[in-house]
Amino acid sequence: MHDELTKIDIDQLKAELEERRRKVPALRDEVKRTKEYGDLSENDEYRCAKREYNRNKSRMRYLENMIETAVVIKTDSAADRVGLFDKVDIFYPEEEDEDEQYRTVRLVTTLRNDVLTDNISKESPFGKALMGHKVGETVIVHVNEKYSYPVKILKITKGEDDPDLKISSF
Repeated sequence: MHDELTKIDIDQLKAELEERRRKVPALRDEVKRTKEYGDLSENDEYRCAKREYNRNKSRMRYLENMIETAVVIKTDSAADRVGLFDKVDIFYPEEEDEDEQYRTVRLVTTLRNDVLTDNISKESPFGKALMGHKVGETVIVHVNEKYSYPVKILKITKGEDDPDLKISSF
């Protein structure tokens, strides 16, 4: 499966990959240095250094794979329809708590998904339900086979790809 990413997503992946490549010699040296402490079965410094080295290598493989398999997508959409990077004011008609009825979300690529800041992946059930719809429409978010809920689109504020919106890491 190929991830749909923007040019900025790919540039950020490449920048992180380059940064991680620069760390490899220092991490390798730390593994060698801590290995000299003696008995490896009781050497926590060595285990920590080795774990950090392996984490870095694993992340590098992930980044390389994402870059190689990415499909570059366009971020433009019709002026009256929800598209990528747009902010969407929504209303939950079934929500009883008035403080929870209204919300503003921004649709982003999967790499920039962060529900805590209301950056919602276009690939999520919520994002898929909103994409391509107009103000005034009520869409159904299908969470799974047994649960779905309606959401009304109140306002669309057109957005653009923002390089300050960082990609997620682990």
